[in-house]
Amino acid sequence: MNHRPCTLTRRHFLAQSTMGIGGLALAWLLNQEKLLGDEPTRPELEQRSFDLLPKRPHFKPRARAMISMFMQGGPSHIDLFDPKPVMARHDGQTFPGTIQYDNAAEASAKVLHSPWRFCKHGQAGIELSELLPGLAEISDEICLVRSMRTGVNNHGQSINAMNTSRILNGRPALGSWLTYGLGSESQNLPAYVVLADPVSHPVLGVDNWSNGWLPSLYQGTVVRSQEPRILNLDPPAHMRGQSQERYLEFLESLNREHLRQRPGELDLEARIATYELAARMQTAAREALDISNESAAVKSLYGIDEPATAEFGTRCLIARRLVERGVRFVQICTRNQFWDHHGNIRNALPASCRYVDTGSAALVKDLKNHGLLDSTVVHWGGEMGRLPVVQNERNVGRDHNTHGFSMWLAGGGFKGGIAYGATDEFGHRAVENIVNHYDYHATLLHLFGLDHRRLVYRRNGQEATLTDNQTARVVSEIV
Repeated sequence: MNHRPCTLTRRHFLAQSTMGIGGLALAWLLNQEKLLGDEPTRPELEQRSFDLLPKRPHFKPRARAMISMFMQGGPSHIDLFDPKPVMARHDGQTFPGTIQYDNAAEASAKVLHSPWRFCKHGQAGIELSELLPGLAEISDEICLVRSMRTGVNNHGQSINAMNTSRILNGRPALGSWLTYGLGSESQNLPAYVVLADPVSHPVLGVDNWSNGWLPSLYQGTVVRSQEPRILNLDPPAHMRGQSQERYLEFLESLNREHLRQRPGELDLEARIATYELAARMQTAAREALDISNESAAVKSLYGIDEPATAEFGTRCLIARRLVERGVRFVQICTRNQFWDHHGNIRNALPASCRYVDTGSAALVKDLKNHGLLDSTVVHWGGEMGRLPVVQNERNVGRDHNTHGFSMWLAGGGFKGGIAYGATDEFGHRAVENIVNHYDYHATLLHLFGLDHRRLVYRRNGQEATLTDNQTARVVSEIV
């Protein structure tokens, strides 16, 4: 048998293939159209490591920071953002349709028209309730979304939907995803800061800013609402100066040796990074959280000179100071069920609005004055709205509604002076330009230069994303 040397060239290979170059072309086209199925899971060839150094986004971003004012409990969109004149004709009458109640025991089918007046504001004439005079002043800066939907009527699941894009517990919060994807512009302050309410945490507590299964480096850092805002920030007198420096150097050497013997221990890596950050924060955090050098005019803008508005206004001012210094994500929370007005809504809703309205509007104005609004997303909203019918006839309130509710956004690439989407004529369900919670998250990531399908974290051999396998869309009409 004659053995000839192999002279098979690429041209010969393509010619002798079953389909020739057409086969390769077809495979290429199928791959481009994502019709070849999922790519096989690739093994990790080297140990992963995580940090908070600035990361390059997928494309040019509009936003670099975000402040989320989370109104836990469910502000009544029908009374604040979404006027329904048709309801006036049906006030006190039976609702002409089907209502999905959360609390059937106290349910009523009687229509409750809003007792508060709505007026048009700004160049676009956005209609807002008289309960929000501060917001009325910045109406040309906001994008009011009137067609939000999560579709899960209880607080916990809807909080999860708005905060993590899924209704189940245990997933990373939005702020954790942003800091994982982009890192931080400051190495002297936490990348993700939570400004907690002085009374209590919201429903689900610390899960609201949990890193979930992302490395613990990306969890939110809680800053207290009262002094000292960060406990144990100052070292004891006998440890200051060189004594502390030598102690921290020795501790770092021990930690690094410990980590070297245990490669891949992400919680250990995060703990080491936290020790290092804590040392740098001794100066940076104290300065960032100190508003004493802000002018009297700025303090007045935030309502810090008024008892009813001082506490929330102070946290809003601190939020501006934090993003000004490179913090990526700041979450300002209201207390447990602060907006959950199942009863006494005629008194409770005005009080809730009075507490937050001045500071919320001041934050947008102040960011703009400092040249930060274009690059900072401001969010105001809760996990749900309220139903158009009476709950608890002896102490009138409104039950939960997650099928259509409102929130507003400003800055960071969102269009200003627009109202987007609509609910039905009773405000019960979103019917026009519906924005699901996962659409909202995809849009936010887009403004930060991140593709929600490409921001992935590998866990258990799979690639997880914020919006995981949902039909999320970027709501391009509002950006």
